[in-house]
Amino acid sequence: MIHVLIAIVVLMVSLLIGVAIPFAFGAGTIYLYYTLGGSFATGLPVGFNGINSMVLLAIPTFIMAGGFIEHGNIGDQLVGFLDMLVGKIRGGLMLVVSYSSAVFGAICGSGSATCSCIGSVMAPRLKKAGYDEGLSAALVASSAPLGLLIPPSSLMIMYAWVSGESVLACFLCTVIPGICLATLLGIVGIIMARKKNVQVSENWVPVYSKAGLKKTRTAVPALIMPLIILGGIYGGIMTPTEAACISTLYCIPVALYVYRGIKWKDVPTVFFKTGVTTGVIMLMLFFVSILSRYFIYEDLPGMMVQFIYKFTTDRNLILLMMNVFMIIMGMLMDDASALLLSTPILLPIAKEIGVSPIQFAAIVGVNLGMGNVTPPCAPMIYLSSRVVGVDVAKVLKPTLFLIIFAWLPTLIIVTYFPDFSMWLPTMLGYVK
Repeated sequence: MIHVLIAIVVLMVSLLIGVAIPFAFGAGTIYLYYTLGGSFATGLPVGFNGINSMVLLAIPTFIMAGGFIEHGNIGDQLVGFLDMLVGKIRGGLMLVVSYSSAVFGAICGSGSATCSCIGSVMAPRLKKAGYDEGLSAALVASSAPLGLLIPPSSLMIMYAWVSGESVLACFLCTVIPGICLATLLGIVGIIMARKKNVQVSENWVPVYSKAGLKKTRTAVPALIMPLIILGGIYGGIMTPTEAACISTLYCIPVALYVYRGIKWKDVPTVFFKTGVTTGVIMLMLFFVSILSRYFIYEDLPGMMVQFIYKFTTDRNLILLMMNVFMIIMGMLMDDASALLLSTPILLPIAKEIGVSPIQFAAIVGVNLGMGNVTPPCAPMIYLSSRVVGVDVAKVLKPTLFLIIFAWLPTLIIVTYFPDFSMWLPTMLGYVK
């Protein structure tokens, strides 16, 4: 047991000092090999069998689609369409930011891409309308992780791979929490913005006006994409992997010829970035497969259950302890690393106390999404501050309010009210 704990410490320390994520997981894995015995001849098949999954093919194709979406002016169209719907409300641009991030994140699946695209589109509008720049950057940062909750989500694909659960069920369990969180973020943003006496968006036009109808027609290709992806998946027409491929084939001509945000000469750059990101993820998953096998051999989950039961057997307290653990993980490392480290350890404990693995997917998603905006790491805060052009210190206070009044209530509801996340997958028959 002591060697497993040392391996986890090696992994976390490696991540904190800036070692590349795959090599950090590799360091923990290699340590266990040398201390617990084994050889790469026996370990390599475990790693290769772990990543030999059709489900994982969805990750590089969604990454590729996200690259074309990010640079293809699709974000502009989404923002313009949503501005017509809620821009008339005083402070309504806050809802535009949160809902645009949710929709954009759903079709690209990347928090960083959502933050940079929606932030760059909305920053000039927010500044012109008199919104506080610190609040604007805080809301952009807090809304960017919505792409981890609104399907299709690469994070949920990885969770389904680690847990052995249905990808579709994991997608569905985060839909209602994601919509609720987007709404709460927008409402809290409106309340905070109105204290600064902001006015109605100058760019707002009625949907039924000539200009509004023109904007709607222009936005149709962008709005069709989530319908193709989600309709195909939940209608039983396509698997998540097939939907990822279709989304890529659809977004390329839209980005190149409809919105003209990208040119053919830029396409190799998108392919190159896709290859690099995919290589990083697959190497990380390779080492995680081996590391998880060692966790099972050493019965780490069982030992964790016994350790927790020494302090309490109360289900609610155990859930609280698990949430605190995941929040700390999210604060210290990126969401993918935190998920791949937390799930093999905590999922058996969740099952032991009667929490469905599908509900636990929603709990993990909200926790790790919140970790993206919780210091000290908080990558979304630093990225949004650069995009909006404001000092990080001005972003921290409004981000704290958004965490307290939007993220935490969502986490509490998801954790202690199972029907909140389980209703949709149960209704559609993916969970019995």
